[in-house]
Amino acid sequence: MSSISLIPVCTDVAIRDMADMASAIWHEYWPIVLSEGQIDYMVDTMQSFEPIKYEIRQEGYLYWFVLDEAGKRVGYLSVRPETPEGELATDIQPGEGKLFVSKVYLLKEERGKHYASRMLDFCEDFCRANGLSSLYLHVNKHNEMGIRAYKGRGWHIAEDSVSDIGNGYVMDDYIMAKEVALS
Repeated sequence: MSSISLIPVCTDVAIRDMADMASAIWHEYWPIVLSEGQIDYMVDTMQSFEPIKYEIRQEGYLYWFVLDEAGKRVGYLSVRPETPEGELATDIQPGEGKLFVSKVYLLKEERGKHYASRMLDFCEDFCRANGLSSLYLHVNKHNEMGIRAYKGRGWHIAEDSVSDIGNGYVMDDYIMAKEVALS
């Protein structure tokens, strides 16, 4: 089974590198589902330097580069610990919080090597280490490969979510969730 390591993204240089990686991944992966205009808009407003920097420094998101066994960057991961109400979790009682898995992305040539499974294992371990009892994420309703992969790991569709993201675009997602045993 493929192993990974994660390197925290904190500096402006690392954030710029991550934004470049995000743009490459998004422009390669999403044309099967989204228009080029929506991809450009979402990369600019959610996956570029300033939005990532803001999430890290102002909203409590944690970002990591994902490295393969040789130390090569193969993708990125982002999470945010939250209270049951969806607020940033800074001091909660064990079992009361949840983990928002914001971004799980791999470069095209790195997919199919079980890195995404290792990334999700990391998220579950993060929950256990921090007393968070569940994980959730948003997945595009047309991302059949992603939905299948999450279901295969015990996630379930919790609800539908349609969000207006501006510029005439919406995110048409499922919110998927998974409980985590804390013991």
